Amino acid sequence: MATRSKGTTTLLAVAAAGTWLLIVNVLGTGQGPIWRHGPICMLGASVGVSFLTAGTVAWREHPRNQVGPLMVALGVAWIPTQLLFLPEEPLWALASGGMWAGVACHLFLAFPTGRLGFVSYRVVTGLAYVAALVLPTAQAVTYLPLPPPLRHLIVVLDASSWTVTVLISGAVIALTVKRWRQASVAQRRVVTPVAIASTVATITFAGDHMADLFGPNPLQVTFTLVRLAAFVAVPLAYLVGLMRSRIDHGRVAELVVRLSRRERPDTLRDELAATLRDPGLTVGYWTAEQDRYVDTDGRPVDLDPGPGRVVTRVDQAEAPLAVLVHDAALLEQPLLVEAACAAAALALENERLTADLRARLWQLAASRRRMLQWGEAERRKIERDLHDGVQQRLLSVAMTLGLAEAGTEPGRAVHLIGEAKTAVLTALDDLRAVSHGIHPPVLTERGLSGAVTELAAVAPFAVTCDLVLDEPLPQSVESAAYYIVNEALANVTRHAAASKAWVRLAHDGGSLLVDVGDDGVGGADPARGSGLAGLADRAEANGGKLTIDSPPGQGTVLKVILPCA
Repeated sequence: MATRSKGTTTLLAVAAAGTWLLIVNVLGTGQGPIWRHGPICMLGASVGVSFLTAGTVAWREHPRNQVGPLMVALGVAWIPTQLLFLPEEPLWALASGGMWAGVACHLFLAFPTGRLGFVSYRVVTGLAYVAALVLPTAQAVTYLPLPPPLRHLIVVLDASSWTVTVLISGAVIALTVKRWRQASVAQRRVVTPVAIASTVATITFAGDHMADLFGPNPLQVTFTLVRLAAFVAVPLAYLVGLMRSRIDHGRVAELVVRLSRRERPDTLRDELAATLRDPGLTVGYWTAEQDRYVDTDGRPVDLDPGPGRVVTRVDQAEAPLAVLVHDAALLEQPLLVEAACAAAALALENERLTADLRARLWQLAASRRRMLQWGEAERRKIERDLHDGVQQRLLSVAMTLGLAEAGTEPGRAVHLIGEAKTAVLTALDDLRAVSHGIHPPVLTERGLSGAVTELAAVAPFAVTCDLVLDEPLPQSVESAAYYIVNEALANVTRHAAASKAWVRLAHDGGSLLVDVGDDGVGGADPARGSGLAGLADRAEANGGKLTIDSPPGQGTVLKVILPCA
């Protein structure tokens, strides 16, 4: 299939070149074949044929890219210019002989994507098309009998052609240089050959027009020959780039060999970067547990990489496997990216499993770290509460009893003992409050089902409970589930504006499912507050996972799975 496709492309290119030569000879009937009119005429024909054939190949290779059609259009627009190299210059050819310059400007600024990506590019291209239409027409009209005022206007317009040409050529060169300097390594590799050839062609085109100011002189012939040779080099440079992209496909086989010899498991990104010639390549691996892509260290990969970078997804059996964040220039070689990913599929799967494990470890370590910080903060709070509350009250009791012991009045001693008793009872209440924060007494007294039912009963809205707990649970799981339900209902009270909620607990032997939902405003986002993030940390610290479904205006459903093993 590939051979037949190449053969068809070659046949179309040869047919296009033959048709172009036939048309030029037919239009120049009576003036003899092209090769009899000297090297300039022959070189001019090479410009038209080279653009037409290269454009045909480009159109076949990349049908969605506008570079191919632009090259074909330039080759066709060159036909009137080619007739101007003949001894007898047709007036219509003189009037339309500049349209190729507008197409050339469009091509140079649109390469390699075929699109004019910036306003400045569009403005310069539009001016080039206007100049290519108006200035040659003005030159042709000077050969016609015209009234003096109109002739004077046409002569002034024709005399300004070199100024306009130089200005537009300078703008094209400036934009080309600017684009090259801002390009990435991969983009420069694609555009450099054509950028050099087009810049030289533009410079010689402007120089050729400036040489006309000095009348007939040897520089005119030299500039014309150099200009034509430079324009022939543009499509040749493009074809060289196509050949180099085919060579790049051959590097995929080398990638397979290198991957089979990998001594370190963390070099896949480097191997892919070398194959795709993109040093800034980033590989992200899919983790179903976290529903996102992570790098080899388990950290999330940004799927909005910014200008000049794009994301290509790699799937395996229609399931997400990995993503490549690479230079946008590689979009011009989609088969290369696809082949490289296919060759590295097995290695990508192995690295995905490794990255998944590292992501879990990283997430667990982060959750444990936050839980330790939370635990330290709670410990200091308990210490402060004991110091400021219970300790002070017990110290007051001791002092009161000391006064009662030292007193000589029985009535006053009874009064002091009563005060001490009241202070002791208050201290007990303070201790109960502190211990409730460590482990709720209701959880010990009534179990998880009773504790959750009590939380639902004191909520300021209707809460439906579905509690299926047939087997005893580990104490750590019960405590985590209780605090998760408590905090979730508190979030509903503070933020959801809900009229009702529900709590569902289900134990399947291996894990406990905690499901809390409401009919509130929705739109809950863990990134906007510490409440949901704290719930996620508590779940992950106990080896579980929290997911939130909260579309705006449709309520919130919070699900937590806690392992019981």
